[in-house]
Amino acid sequence: MIGALEKGRDAVKRHAWSEAHEAFTEADRDGGLSASDLELMGSAAWWEGKPDEAADALERAFAAYVEAGRPLDAANVAFDRSYFAFRRLAYSVAAGWLARAEGLLNDMPESGMHAWLYLFAAVGALMQGNVMDGLPLADRAISVAREHGNADAQFMATSFKAYGELHQGNMQEGFALLDQAAAAATSGQLDPRIASDILCNTIAACRNIGDLGRAGQWADEGERWMKRQALGGFPGICRVHRAELKMLRGQWPEAEVEARQACEELQRFGLNDGLGFGHYEIGEIRLRMGDLQGAADEFERAYELGSTAQPGLALLQLARGEVDDASRSIERALASTRSGDGPADQATRGRLLPASVDIAIARGDLEAARKAVEDLESVAAAYRQPLFEAGALTAKGELLLGEDRPAEASPVLGRSWRMWQESDLPYESARARLRYAEALAAEGDQATAARDLRGARAVFERLGATLDLQRVDALLGEGAPSSSAAGAASRQAQTATKTFMFTDIVTSTDLVGVIGDPAWAELLAWHNRELRSAFASHRGEEVNSTGDGFFVAFDRASDAIECAVDIQRRLARHRRSTASCRGFGSVCTPPERHARVGITVGTAYTSPRGSGLRPSAKRSSRRALFSIRRARRVSCCRSRAL
Repeated sequence: MIGALEKGRDAVKRHAWSEAHEAFTEADRDGGLSASDLELMGSAAWWEGKPDEAADALERAFAAYVEAGRPLDAANVAFDRSYFAFRRLAYSVAAGWLARAEGLLNDMPESGMHAWLYLFAAVGALMQGNVMDGLPLADRAISVAREHGNADAQFMATSFKAYGELHQGNMQEGFALLDQAAAAATSGQLDPRIASDILCNTIAACRNIGDLGRAGQWADEGERWMKRQALGGFPGICRVHRAELKMLRGQWPEAEVEARQACEELQRFGLNDGLGFGHYEIGEIRLRMGDLQGAADEFERAYELGSTAQPGLALLQLARGEVDDASRSIERALASTRSGDGPADQATRGRLLPASVDIAIARGDLEAARKAVEDLESVAAAYRQPLFEAGALTAKGELLLGEDRPAEASPVLGRSWRMWQESDLPYESARARLRYAEALAAEGDQATAARDLRGARAVFERLGATLDLQRVDALLGEGAPSSSAAGAASRQAQTATKTFMFTDIVTSTDLVGVIGDPAWAELLAWHNRELRSAFASHRGEEVNSTGDGFFVAFDRASDAIECAVDIQRRLARHRRSTASCRGFGSVCTPPERHARVGITVGTAYTSPRGSGLRPSAKRSSRRALFSIRRARRVSCCRSRAL
């Protein structure tokens, strides 16, 4: 009993959650766990992704604290139960536990625990847009927490105060508070869950205000901190924010892997408040790739989970030619931001207005487009962030093009695509460059227009933006060969955008030396059989095999990503079920000697002589070993198999 308890307590200190939960469960079978040990058991269960077991342990801890006459400790557990219920969207349960905490603290002298009462009230007000009440409550929480040494509540309240200041337009003060709270989160002085929540708040606030640079810096810092703390990544909205940043940087397959893993973890941990956002991000990626049905499926899931799914849903309707539906959809989204005139609403409008401009121009409603452009220019002037400034320039150029004023549109669009490019947003840059080329062509400068169309095309091809690629090809005249060329075309390669997968076993020659020839032959046969089964299960076409590696093509990027995760899990199971020196990622093989998988998007061709790949696609596939080198970067499995 004592040995198991000591093991569990030590494991919690090391953040070895599985080990801790197992040890406490063993100790609990003999009965007699103290209230504090039950609380630790609940924490370990939660980090293990077992929210129901965590709730049971915390409720037992609460009862034990009450029975022992320890109201402050009981209130602390009640706050945790309220938090988890809020995240699960069980608002009545959350309110009940919050009331229990308040009742326990009512007759107690003020302490650091009272800071949580002010913080919960502040968050409730801020989330309802009531900044005037929310900020004083956050200040009170900070003051009480600081006075009584509750660093967790102090810096969580600082983070939410920053949120409120930013929404009031106090950028300098808001960002200073945000950075202060995030620095405290990575200092090691806060509870891991509190620190992780602060980092998530920080990234979200920066993204909402359009400061992608600051968002990216804190995302990188947070990931580094989590690795240092051996947390294995926080199962929350942070991963969705990281996925969005990767999407914006053009890392679409990697972003989709991250977003899908986030959705899986959010659901497993009962963090339902972030699930809709996660599915929305997957839909955005699918929409950019040109997978309209895939995007529709994800937007529908996001909507069912409480997200507005905008502006993606309206842009999907526009891509389908449902222009009137798209107009109604984006107008409803914009109307929901008009309840107030503060910067928070303006920031939200800034993310919706570019879609409104595109849809209004498609409808031929230039007056509505002009009004949306003016609104977007106001947002850009207020926030002075490249995300909004480049968006306003692009929208202005598109409006001028729609008004048949190409000579005025071209310099505006020229500046916009360069600004997007300087901000490292390749898709937005390529789309603005396409419009710039259209303006040049309308001016009569066909040669320069063709140059810029080819530049945009190269980006779309690299990203895998199939619908945009088709549009560029149509403008370049590559999409409709003349009848006189029909015979030649039938003999030439026909191209299509595919998602490619390249797998190999790293330094396989050295691995043979580690495990021996007989074991290698057995291992390789198993490897090839399992991978081919995975390819077939996910609609992959094997293009080539190199003995210990495969080159596979998929019509859909989502199939390739799901196949990669399937492969990872197969290899992880093999490692767990095989003798110590026989499996992939075994204790006898160093981390650099494992199977790995890379995914990229490129061009495939078929011809009368058979099928093949353009050399550029194959080379890029070998360069694409970017996201699945280590299994813990791809899915919930912690194998080193990939």
